[in-house]
Amino acid sequence: MKNSISKIIVGSFVVGAVGFANAQKIDAKAKKILDDITANYNSKKNSYFKFSFGTGVNGQVTKTEPGIYYAAGDKYKLKIMDTEQIFDGSKIYNINADDMEVTVAKPNAGSSMFSPINYLTTYRNDYNVTYNGKKNVNGVNADFIKLTPVKSNGIQYVYIFVDSAKKQMVKLEQHGNNKDVAVIAIKEYKENQTLDPNMFVFDKNKFKNYIITEL
Repeated sequence: MKNSISKIIVGSFVVGAVGFANAQKIDAKAKKILDDITANYNSKKNSYFKFSFGTGVNGQVTKTEPGIYYAAGDKYKLKIMDTEQIFDGSKIYNINADDMEVTVAKPNAGSSMFSPINYLTTYRNDYNVTYNGKKNVNGVNADFIKLTPVKSNGIQYVYIFVDSAKKQMVKLEQHGNNKDVAVIAIKEYKENQTLDPNMFVFDKNKFKNYIITEL
């Protein structure tokens, strides 16, 4: 389970953000909702999400684990079980405590790294966007938005559920062409906290017994 989560964090959620010449269709109402919550998140000094991360096949989630995510500007820290990912603004550090291994890489130009809010930026170039009405999600009467890739990228579609009154995401579902599904359900959200200055710093001295690989 730990290895599969690690692969999902560093693999299926790293989606190339290449500009396509295909005609893109973005529903005006959906665009306004996504732009409003993007502006809301971007206006904060930092953001914190506590979420449940579920995976499964054929649209059914069979395994769920808790996760946390901190972001400030373009830097972030993500943790699910014993797998942690840090982006310090320059490099991505994938830390697997179970395997005692760290992989270090620079993000590909134009790539979108995994986060509870990554699709708020990539939709602008990579997806057709439709507004699908309202749906009750964990007691919230959420706006339901569907993203469909403009060009094949391994994803069949993405569902985004938004609390428009609060301008916050409630839930994100990613459905792959291989029938895999990954779901992020936001459980708690905080903003403008006082964070440790080293929150997004990878300290090599803390991982002396780990195998560190530069990709």
